[in-house]
Amino acid sequence: MYSKVYSYGLKGIEGFPIEVETDVSNGLPHFEIVGLADTAIKEAKERVRNAIRNSALEYPIKKITINLAPADVKKEGALFDLAIAIAILSCNEELKIKHEKDYVYIGELSFDGSVKKVRGMLPLLISARNLGFKKFIVPFDNTVEASFISGIDIYGVKSLSQVINFLKGDEDIEPVKACSYEEVAKTAPRGLDFANVKGQRMAKRALEIAAAGGHNLIMVGPPGSGKSMLAKCFPSILPDLTFEEALEVTKIHSIAGELDGKQGIISVRPFRCPHHTASTVSLTGGGSNSKPGEISLADNGVLFLDEFPEYTRHTIETLRQPLEDGVITVARSNATVVYPANFTLIASMNPCPCGNYGSKDKECRCSASQITKYLAKLSGPIMDRIDIHIEVDNVTYDQLKSEEQEESSAEIKKRVDRARAVQLERFKGSSNFCNAKMSVAQTRKFCKLDMAGECLLRNAFDKLKLSARAHDRILKVARTIADLEGEENIKVDHIAEAISYRTLDRKYWQ
Repeated sequence: MYSKVYSYGLKGIEGFPIEVETDVSNGLPHFEIVGLADTAIKEAKERVRNAIRNSALEYPIKKITINLAPADVKKEGALFDLAIAIAILSCNEELKIKHEKDYVYIGELSFDGSVKKVRGMLPLLISARNLGFKKFIVPFDNTVEASFISGIDIYGVKSLSQVINFLKGDEDIEPVKACSYEEVAKTAPRGLDFANVKGQRMAKRALEIAAAGGHNLIMVGPPGSGKSMLAKCFPSILPDLTFEEALEVTKIHSIAGELDGKQGIISVRPFRCPHHTASTVSLTGGGSNSKPGEISLADNGVLFLDEFPEYTRHTIETLRQPLEDGVITVARSNATVVYPANFTLIASMNPCPCGNYGSKDKECRCSASQITKYLAKLSGPIMDRIDIHIEVDNVTYDQLKSEEQEESSAEIKKRVDRARAVQLERFKGSSNFCNAKMSVAQTRKFCKLDMAGECLLRNAFDKLKLSARAHDRILKVARTIADLEGEENIKVDHIAEAISYRTLDRKYWQ
């Protein structure tokens, strides 16, 4: 007997259809899976055999051959178990399974026949819907995640026997009801509030500009000056995630196995803060199972790297490509995968090993060679890719005890949202959505200067020995400052402020 059902596999954040072809024939009992399957799929024969038997279903004592087509594409994971079991049982004419070819089956089986949750359900369903598949049988624990996909029928199941009864018409399963993203987003938690941060006006201003234009930022200052707290407040002033952005973020977190099954979708911008001992692979992604790394998990959100120079030089240098392109290409011997990495980098660091170099109040105990070695961990190309450099000094006792009410994140966010709305209109029809991502052509078109601005920028370019990249990033930051001020044209004051955010690398690294 021959049967064929459909399942879906993953490559990066995209799914691809899998035809599960089954041949059950007379001969010595044998179970073989072909089609470039990994170890987890090869082990499916034991899971499927026991799941069928423990579900009080008849397992054929015959020669069973499973082909996962296309045979030249590597397949990973246990998500094909349910499809393999249905394909085998479809060869049993006595079960009278109907319409098995109308469905896509995704799920892992336990020995007792229960259907277990799998990673990457959202990208699988989106890819399958785009190719015209309409009906899906998936694990019940994946239904909340799946409920945000419209235009398809999704049936959540808890066991193999339930699937068989449903296909035979002996049991009804209602399709999953669609969920509203807007309702989920309303109750989404926010980050810390800037109202709780005393002083640090310059740092707050710089973070507001970074949020309004999507610019990368680094804070340099002594220990205890509030760099980490400022960074943790930063997500609270970022624009809300759109539904399309939320789907992209949820795809990545689903593939990584970090999605909350009860919530089903990521409705706030991610804030990732890996420890400085993190390996290069954990940051960039990849590994034997090709999972997304921290920079992809921070997609459409924030990657906060505290104690920036404490990361290994090699790890820091891997940020070059994603900071420029917004994607990370993970090339391994068996596959090449591209993951999104469109994040805002917020970094913080001490100016020296003891942290007091350049401080107004404390004396630095480090030698010149120690300071040079410490700062040398950050290369010029990396610093060039960070738009805004600011110093954060310790707050005074009077600032700490002041009764003056600090501006809240909600008020700052209103200005950020207005600036982003201007940018969305400006870049309408293109893939860009913020000033930091402007192409060279867009920078020339939207960042024109008057004579005074050109003169100031020329002098800064010559005296600070800026690179062409730094020149363009100054223009982009100035464009954002103008948007925050509600100005159509960039003025000399905007250029002057943007230049002031590019002087720290000349102070410490030259």
